Amino acid sequence: MAKTILITGATSGFGKASAELFSSNGWRLILTGRRKERLLDLREKLGKEAVHVAVFDIRDRRQVETMVKEIPQEFEDIDILLNNAGLALGLGPAHETDLDEWENMVDTNIKGLLYMTRLILPGMVARRKGHVINLGSIAGNWPYSGGNTYGATKAFVQQFSRNLRTDLQGTGVRVTNIEPGLAESEFSIVRFGGDVEKAAKVYEGTQPLTPADIAEIIYWTACRPAHVNINSVEVMPTCQSWGNFSISRDK
Repeated sequence: MAKTILITGATSGFGKASAELFSSNGWRLILTGRRKERLLDLREKLGKEAVHVAVFDIRDRRQVETMVKEIPQEFEDIDILLNNAGLALGLGPAHETDLDEWENMVDTNIKGLLYMTRLILPGMVARRKGHVINLGSIAGNWPYSGGNTYGATKAFVQQFSRNLRTDLQGTGVRVTNIEPGLAESEFSIVRFGGDVEKAAKVYEGTQPLTPADIAEIIYWTACRPAHVNINSVEVMPTCQSWGNFSISRDK
C-alpha cells in the first residue's frame, strides 16, 4: 500500500522538488500552498489520482483546521508531515526593519508549523507510526547580518523539533530537522520583494545547493528503517563555511 506525505509550501523550491521525488517513488501526496494554479499544474503533472491539493494560508489557524478536516479518507493516514512552508523577508538591521515583515515570518515559520504539527500528530500517535520533517536552516544555528528574526524563527524550529522528539519518545513517531545553507530557489526572490536581479546577486559566482539536493536528503531521511531517527541534518554547499556564512566566489 502506498504511503502518504503531506507537504506544505509545495508550489516551489524544496517543497515542489520533494513532491516530484516522492511521487516518482510511488507515494501519495497532499500538496498545500497559496498559489492555486501552481498546485493544480503540479497535480496534473504528477497524477490526479495520487495527489490531493489544498489551497489555503498556513498563517490562518482556522483555514488550517478546515483543510485538515477536509482531507479525503484515502489520504488521511499521513505517514510524513513535511513542514516546508516558510520565508525570509528583508535583510535590514533590526533597528530599521519593517515590523510587518517580522510578523509575517513569525506567523509563517513558527505559527503555521505549529498548527500543522498539532493537527496531524494525533493520528500518527494513534497509529504508532509517522514522521515529522521540519525545514529549518543554518540560520537557526549561525547568525548573520540582517538575519535577525528569520534566524530566530529557524532557531525556534530547531528547538521545537528537539522537544517534539522528546515528547514523542515511545510512540514510534520520528522527528527530523533539515537545516540547509545557501540554496538557489525562489527564496531570495521572495526575500527581496520580487527583485529578480537583486536575488541573483546572492548566488553570483557560487555553486549553491539546489531544491533537488535537499529533496534527496529529505527522501533518504524518510526512508530509514523505522528504528532509525535522523535527528538533524545540517548541509551547506562546498563553497560555504561557518564564519558569518562566508562564501567563496569564483573569480
